[in-house]
Amino acid sequence: MRKDLPITTALFPMPVILIATYNEDGSVDVMNAAWGCAYTYTQVFLNLDSAHKTFKNILRNKAFTIALADAEHVAQADYVGMVSANNVKDKFEKSGLHASQGLKVNAPVIEDFGLIMECEAVQVSAEDGVIGEIKRLAVDDKYIDENGRVDVAKLNIIAFDPLNRGYYVVNEKVGQAFSEGRRIK
Repeated sequence: MRKDLPITTALFPMPVILIATYNEDGSVDVMNAAWGCAYTYTQVFLNLDSAHKTFKNILRNKAFTIALADAEHVAQADYVGMVSANNVKDKFEKSGLHASQGLKVNAPVIEDFGLIMECEAVQVSAEDGVIGEIKRLAVDDKYIDENGRVDVAKLNIIAFDPLNRGYYVVNEKVGQAFSEGRRIK
């Protein structure tokens, strides 16, 4: 037996991504968005409402960065999703997060998170969303394992549960992609 639920996008996990841009005055803007995903191997897609300050900044600057939120900063990540930069001018400062200038695009990098993407906006449309070309993918050295690979478990990335509005840590590896299915094949 199954119980019907109210209709919502029940895809889980949804990444908790922090999108950072520069405001008109050069100050940092950051928002939490669960509505982002891979578009191609080198592009990301963001489904942002055009009323967001971040959308307007991307439209103007043609650049943004993405940081994957982690468990250590769940309060800050949640805060920047709850408060609009259209209403709270010092939202970034109040979050307690830290930023530096991106190396490949004119957008701030949020230094508090281990994995970041610097993106150039190739499409910005209220109807069709934002597509960004990844110009730089970088990880803090402390998340590199002894084989020179990213240790995703150490990143402590969080995911959003749209059914219960919860955040969950995604850090346990349960199998190897393109390998586990060989037992059935």
